[in-house]
Amino acid sequence: MSHPARLGLALVAVLAASCATPGGAEAPKTQATVESCGKQLTFTSTPQRAVALDQSSTETLLALGMQDRMAGTANIKTKVSPKYADAYAKIPVLSPKILTSEPLRAANPDVVVSGFKELFTADRAGTRDELEALGVPTFVSAVNCPDGTTPPFERLFRDYENLGKIFGTTEKANQLAADQRTVLAEVQAVKRDPVKVVWIYSVFKGVPCVAGRDGMPSQMSKIAGATNIFDDLSQEWPEASWEEIARRDPDVIVVGDLSERGNPGDKASEKLAMMREHPVISQLKALRENKVIELNGIEMDPSVRTVDALRSFGAGLDKIAGRG
Repeated sequence: MSHPARLGLALVAVLAASCATPGGAEAPKTQATVESCGKQLTFTSTPQRAVALDQSSTETLLALGMQDRMAGTANIKTKVSPKYADAYAKIPVLSPKILTSEPLRAANPDVVVSGFKELFTADRAGTRDELEALGVPTFVSAVNCPDGTTPPFERLFRDYENLGKIFGTTEKANQLAADQRTVLAEVQAVKRDPVKVVWIYSVFKGVPCVAGRDGMPSQMSKIAGATNIFDDLSQEWPEASWEEIARRDPDVIVVGDLSERGNPGDKASEKLAMMREHPVISQLKALRENKVIELNGIEMDPSVRTVDALRSFGAGLDKIAGRG
C-alpha cells in the first residue's frame, strides 16, 4: 500500500474514532501538548516519522538524537555540521530544495518540523491547516514567531524544550538548552569596551543585507557588550546601502561566509574584496585597520549552531581589542 493511501486511511480512522459512541473505547491519553506559532499541538504517542523542512530543524532534531525517528529532510543549504554528519547520512533527503506537498505526504510523516512558517504554503509543503486535517501536526520554531518580549535565544531554547516533550527526550533537550545558556553567560561575563558593529550577511546585486534588531546578531551584540548599528530596523536581514553603513561608521565589521552555498559573492573574501574596492566603504577606519570578524554565515541565523557564532564573535572582539 502506498504511503499516501495509508495517510488517507489514517485520516479515516481518526474520523471514525471521533464518531465512536460513549460506550466505545476510551480516547487515547494525551502524551504531550505544546504551543507552536499560534497552534496547540497534542500528541497521544511519540512521533516515529518526523520530517524536517530545513537545515535548522534537521540539525536541532539530530542534536536531540532523533535520527532514528526521521523520515526525511529537505532544503539543506550548506554542509551539515560535522558532529551530525554520520547521523544525517542515514536520513532520506526528500528534496535538496524546498519540499512540496506530494513528496512530503509520500513520506507518511506523523509530525513536520520547520524553522520557518513560510515553508507551510499551498505551493510548498501545504498549509498547516491542510496537514492538520490529515492528522499531521506541524511544529514551527518559536524564533520565527516573535512575541515582542522574549529574546531570540530564549525562543530557540523553548524549541528544544518543546521538541523534548514531543519526542520524549526532555532530559536531553533541557541539557542542550542549559549547555547553550552556559555559553551565553561565558561570553557575557567578559567585560569589553563598547563598540558599534555592522553584521553583513550577504550581498545581492551589489546591495548588502545587514542585521536588523529582530535577528540573532542583535542579541549576540548585546550579550557581548556591543551595539548593532542597524537596531533601528525591525527586520532580521534588511537591505542597506554601503553609503549608509559608512555614515554610521561601525568600529567592527562582521562578515558572514556562505561559501558552501555556492552563489557568486557568497565567500567572506569576496564580500571584503568588494568593500575594499568601494569608493566610500573602503574609507572606513574599521576596514582600513582590518577590524573584521569572519563568521560562518549559516550560524548567524537561528539554529542549534548559533552559539558557535556567538562564541566566535566574542573571541573576535577580544582579539581586535588585543585580548585574544
